[in-house]
Amino acid sequence: MLTRKEQQLLDALEPEAAKRDVEIVTVEVVGAKKSPTIRVYIDTENGVGFDELSAAQEWINAIMDREDPFPGAYMLEVSSPGIDRPLRTPEHFARFVGETAIVVLRAPYEGRAKWTGKLAGFEDGAVLLEVDGIVERLPYEDVKKANIRGTFDFNAKA
Repeated sequence: MLTRKEQQLLDALEPEAAKRDVEIVTVEVVGAKKSPTIRVYIDTENGVGFDELSAAQEWINAIMDREDPFPGAYMLEVSSPGIDRPLRTPEHFARFVGETAIVVLRAPYEGRAKWTGKLAGFEDGAVLLEVDGIVERLPYEDVKKANIRGTFDFNAKA
């Protein structure tokens, strides 16, 4: 799911994140090669607010300065995973059982590369996704990108 560079950055960040009880949900490198943007999505057991983002920005920036991932300039964005939370690990797929997810595969499986359905778990190297009443077993190694399909109830009372 991650490029080699994204995995390298994730590996550099995870030890410090673990010390701080912060989960690195995922890392993305996007934009122009000359000045890319590094997006680091974080979460904590109690969610992510301004204080968590501010503190994380500080230590993540220090690690990025040390790693020097790109020659020249780059932008760093630290964010919560948001309503369309990325799913990267087998644990993510198991944790969000019952949520609607969008899973994009590297190559078509049974004629489809993009799948939308209800997460049914993770088992034996496969993402279990219920689509039209049938639980599909999508090979985890073929997952290119996956995320929760965020919904918002505009009628809910605060």
